[in-house]
Amino acid sequence: MIFSDRQYAVSKDEAAKLKQALEHVRSDTQKHARLREIEVKALESQILDIEREITEYDLLKSGAVTFGESFSLADLPRVLIQARISRGMSQTDLADALGMKPQQIQRYESTEYMSASLSRLIEVAAVLNVRVSESFSADTSAADGALYAWSDAQHVDWSRFPLKEMVKRRWLSGVNLMEAARDYFLEAAGPQFATALHRKKVRSGNAPNEYALLAWQARVLQLARNEMAHGKLGEFELNDNWLSGLVKLTRDENGPRKARDLLRRHGIALVFERHLSGTYLDGAAMLSPLGHPVIALTLRHDRLDNFWFVLFHELGHVFLHLFGSLRLDFFDEEDGNGSDGIEREADKFALDRLIPEDVWRKCLSRFAMTAEAVKIDAERLGVDASIIAGRIRKERNNYMILNELIGSGTVRSQLEEAQP
Repeated sequence: MIFSDRQYAVSKDEAAKLKQALEHVRSDTQKHARLREIEVKALESQILDIEREITEYDLLKSGAVTFGESFSLADLPRVLIQARISRGMSQTDLADALGMKPQQIQRYESTEYMSASLSRLIEVAAVLNVRVSESFSADTSAADGALYAWSDAQHVDWSRFPLKEMVKRRWLSGVNLMEAARDYFLEAAGPQFATALHRKKVRSGNAPNEYALLAWQARVLQLARNEMAHGKLGEFELNDNWLSGLVKLTRDENGPRKARDLLRRHGIALVFERHLSGTYLDGAAMLSPLGHPVIALTLRHDRLDNFWFVLFHELGHVFLHLFGSLRLDFFDEEDGNGSDGIEREADKFALDRLIPEDVWRKCLSRFAMTAEAVKIDAERLGVDASIIAGRIRKERNNYMILNELIGSGTVRSQLEEAQP
């Protein structure tokens, strides 16, 4: 883990040198192909590890992650370090707050606080606003940029799953529901989805129930696996040139159903599952165990404008973030805070793919805000009127206008019928 700006600079320099070495190995035709392949994979692995640490430090330093929760005492040292960075404090700042020398904080962090007494850990936690539940919270909303991870699936408290709701939805059955929940999760998702390999980054205006997130993710991955088992998914390529065809489907009355088919052909599983109480979700993007992108929608708001924006937002995560060095599963509430750089990128991706910014600025309906003006612009741009109406309502923060154009009650029935 990177502890300071100096280490950050060293890591950036090291990553650059490793990339140069990688290019040299790739171009070395004198070396045996098998040996060259081994060296390439080793260098790529080192680069990914360093880039992951760099990106994590960027997120913490910028304030994009303002809340993190861990579920093992062994993770407390890392939580303390993350909390310090997220609060914009250097090691010297923390030392000053504790009346200590900076070198002592450096020693603590370099050894992951192994030499610190319990009383000292309590002091550090108090300064950094780290709660007993092994989480840290910045002064902003705890839900904005929340990050959840367990060290190991064995640390999951299965009794905290929404067991009654899972039974009601027929995900679980039996006498021992805690054991059934554990078996369900491990079979549907796998233990890796409860570890740092699949940290859950949550954009929400409300503090989510992390166990409901886990249960919902397991269900989503189970549905995606069913599609893969039936051979419905094509090969995925990190190429978004086909999205113009998806935009055209917004004008089709069966657009949501056809969108699912189009995504399937391009190797992306699109599944629907109602959100669980306490999750406040509209959509999510994650990688399946086999490496296929999975986009899940809750249709919490059964409207066309919401469907298309959330879908393109999650596609933004797929093409911009999902295959990056920082392994995250993205859980999004449409009305969550937009201060997070990663979420702003996904928002911009969605808006620009649906209606490019330079085109949007010329739309008369932005100012006239009448149904007739919206329909004229929609016809000219080749998108459904709900796209324009929803964007106007969002920008004006007025959800009482253009109600007749947002396609209320037209999405859920299509996706529920089509889902296996």
